[in-house]
Amino acid sequence: MNLYKHPHGRVFYRKMNHGRPQISHADGIYLYDQNGKRYIDGSGGPLVVNVGHGRSEIVHAMATQAYRAAYVHALMFTSQPVEQLSAELAEVVPMTDARFFYLSSGSEVVEGAIKLARQIQQARGEGYRSGSSGRHLIIGRWQSYHGMTLGALAVSGRPGLRAPYLEMLRDMPHIAPPYAYRDPVSGTEAADRLEAAILEHGPENVAAFIAEPISGASLGAAAPPDDYWPRIRQICDRYGVLLIADEVLVGLGRTGKWWGIDHWQVQPDILVTSKGLAGGYFPLGLIAAKHDDVELIRQKFGDWNHGGTFSHHAVGCAAALATLHIIQREGLVENAARMGELMGRLLRQSLADHPNVGDIRGRGLFWGIELVQDRETKRPFPAADHLDWRIWERAFALGLVVYHSQGCADGRDGDIIMLGPPLIVDEMQVTEMVRLLTQAIKAEIGD
Repeated sequence: MNLYKHPHGRVFYRKMNHGRPQISHADGIYLYDQNGKRYIDGSGGPLVVNVGHGRSEIVHAMATQAYRAAYVHALMFTSQPVEQLSAELAEVVPMTDARFFYLSSGSEVVEGAIKLARQIQQARGEGYRSGSSGRHLIIGRWQSYHGMTLGALAVSGRPGLRAPYLEMLRDMPHIAPPYAYRDPVSGTEAADRLEAAILEHGPENVAAFIAEPISGASLGAAAPPDDYWPRIRQICDRYGVLLIADEVLVGLGRTGKWWGIDHWQVQPDILVTSKGLAGGYFPLGLIAAKHDDVELIRQKFGDWNHGGTFSHHAVGCAAALATLHIIQREGLVENAARMGELMGRLLRQSLADHPNVGDIRGRGLFWGIELVQDRETKRPFPAADHLDWRIWERAFALGLVVYHSQGCADGRDGDIIMLGPPLIVDEMQVTEMVRLLTQAIKAEIGD
């Protein structure tokens, strides 16, 4: 099923054999194409649009700053939006006395975070030693996604995305993720895989561990057992390893808490986020780090060896500041928690008994449905069936935009369909999303 079989024009996209309608306008949780068809944005794009489309206050904030000064180089100037956003974010990030560095995307802030971890370790005297590279390894998890730059791919764990570039990147160690549906071990047992990897590679060589607090698209909103993250924090502290929380997808209220890691009251050493930071109105991401670590780099080296032409962008930070104020003023973190409970309940009522629905999981407005051929054996559909894409197309035809992913079972097979709408949704809209998604699934693979 391909609604638009003949892509045309001079643009090329990531998915090349798929045409797409031209957008006309958007408002709230709704999108309208040039033919007037309405779509419910049930995924906020790729989990980006958290305060809804058409927010005039964000556009006004951007325009105001653009008239004042659209661009200044961060080596030369600071700006009021950058300073104010940082001061206000410091009140909500899960670390004491945070400092912030702004870049343009999730991939960029992950790339920056792994470089920052390396330089923090060097500033601590854990860098190059005689006959040793010092702490230079960043341990990641399989079936994770951290971005498309080579450094981010090196710590990511999605084989299909990594495969074409393996000879071009410095690969990093990986451990198995906590994945209760297919690997029902305790959180402590899952976390102890990190300790084993640190000991295998030598604590003196490991700079950091990076992971999503709740697994994103690769595992479809799979949350770890409650004893996982506290144990991870203990292991990192024991061996002097920095903990990087990748909140690119789950941060800023998506899971019903300000940050995914807040569900376990654990403080990371470095936190990154992007996607919802400016609500989709501007490409922006941030790295948050502890003041003492940033100050140590300043005292030791004078500079952090990283940067970007569009870092600390004043217009982007103005958009993020307006987005932050909407989240706070409208209680959208709390709304995500309330509407998330409803969404989970309705998904289970509609699909829990379906013979091809293996698992329904999520927190807040972040839900994943794992589809299987056989519920008893949890055997996935083969990747060649492209089930996730077919259901996506079916939902799209019905006027519902969802998120889809493949490879959750073993890196290749395993289909995930996800809902992650703007945090402004109400009960009626959640109900309609679940109804349309249920209709799409049943239309594609039966009752």
